[in-house]
Parts: sequence; C-alpha cells; structure tokens
Amino acid sequence: MNITFTARHFRPHPDIKEHALDTVKKLGKFFDGIVAANVILSYERATNSVKEAEINLHVHGGVLTAKVKSDDYRKSIDKASEKLTLQLDKYKSKLRAKDKTKVRLIKEKEA
Repeated sequence: MNITFTARHFRPHPDIKEHALDTVKKLGKFFDGIVAANVILSYERATNSVKEAEINLHVHGGVLTAKVKSDDYRKSIDKASEKLTLQLDKYKSKLRAKDKTKVRLIKEKEA
C-alpha cells in the first residue's frame, strides 16, 4: 500500500505524522485490496482552530473517503479510521455477494 501524507498550511509534529501513518497501515489488516491511501490534515481558523483529517483509500473499483473535524488531530484521525473500517466492511460484503452470484451462475450453466 502506497501512503501519501499531506499537511495543508502547517508543519505537523512528527508524532502526529507517525500516528496517522500507523493508523492507515492498520487498515490494511481489514482488507488487503487497498492500493493507495492519502492522509490530508488541515485546520480552520487560527484561534480556536478546528482540526480536520481526511483519509482517502483507493481500492479496486473505487475510492473510500472519510473526513472528520474535531479539536485534536489524533481524535480526527482515529474517528476517520473508524469510519473507514465500517466502509471497508461494507465494501467487502458487497464484493463477496457479487462473487457468490457469479459462482452460482457458472454452476447453473455447467449443470
């Protein structure tokens, strides 16, 4: 999996970058068909800033996206990864359902 990290308009602390990359790597254990991942961190307003984390996963046949805003980058990254685990689970179940129907059609043609 190819992981791209982007911080918009600021330089992230190395701990935040490492946390983001580790979190995205952990998503690989839920689905091994992830081709690439993009992690984008940004913020709104200089005072009382709202931290935003966006994670895009490129899988075969589409892109799964999660965007979360909170008061801390770690919270935003964790919430986005939770959203993506649910999306990956749904994506995998759809793939399995398609494969089952293909197998059934092939078996019916043979019989």
